[in-house]
Amino acid sequence: MYEPYWQLDAKPFENTADIRFYYPAEAHQGTLFKLRYAIENRRGAALLTGGAGLGKTLLIQSLARHLPEQFTPLVHAVFPQMPPDQLLAYLADELTGDHTTATPTVQQSVHRLQRALTENAKAGKHAVLVVDEAHLLRDTGALETMRLLLNFEHDSQPALTLLLVGQTSLLPVLGRMPQLDARLSVKCLLRPFTLEESISYISHRLTAAGASQPIFDPEALETIHHLSQGTPRHINRLCDLALLIGFAEDRHILTPAQIESVAEELLFATASV
Repeated sequence: MYEPYWQLDAKPFENTADIRFYYPAEAHQGTLFKLRYAIENRRGAALLTGGAGLGKTLLIQSLARHLPEQFTPLVHAVFPQMPPDQLLAYLADELTGDHTTATPTVQQSVHRLQRALTENAKAGKHAVLVVDEAHLLRDTGALETMRLLLNFEHDSQPALTLLLVGQTSLLPVLGRMPQLDARLSVKCLLRPFTLEESISYISHRLTAAGASQPIFDPEALETIHHLSQGTPRHINRLCDLALLIGFAEDRHILTPAQIESVAEELLFATASV
């Protein structure tokens, strides 16, 4: 709606995992490097955690794009909150690429997984299993199932790398599972952006969307950072609504007053739900 007015090719602040808008902040790049190290050295498991809205899913998308071709298949389980037997069946389907309509037993799913991972490893490949929203697994028993997957080996090396991705509430859960926690070769914690990173992030996304002239004045950018506390998802909400209201009010530059007004509107809308 507002893209032509601001001379943009796309909406710059959508909360989607569009790799075009990945911003290489210091913490994100450091995390990307560590996760690549764990996978490319065929470690059994790694952990990526951080508060909601910090860009974990987009970082995983970037990771997948940068892995060498032998690290395949890469399965990204985005809704893992299911009973362990169903989760095993789902993972067997995804890792083998052979989807069945039958309801397999746990033993059948384990055999399918073991066979697929062994054949994959013999072909010189290494599977990667990304379990998103892993903090949701704490009450399903599926985390124990994830740990058991780490027992699959080939030539004394793990046959896959398990990457657990979730919010920080996952940390105390893992602390109560020392057998799984000890298998995590890398642990990464994302943090919110600094002021400089927030400003650079906004500029990066605007440029990726085709912006060729300033839209936010410098003080407005600082206001966005303080109101969002450096959380990318909150930055996106503020900026997206600010662009819409600026278009509706026929403004040519967005100031702190507009940002504060948008923040009040978002706060009111949240409180009214």
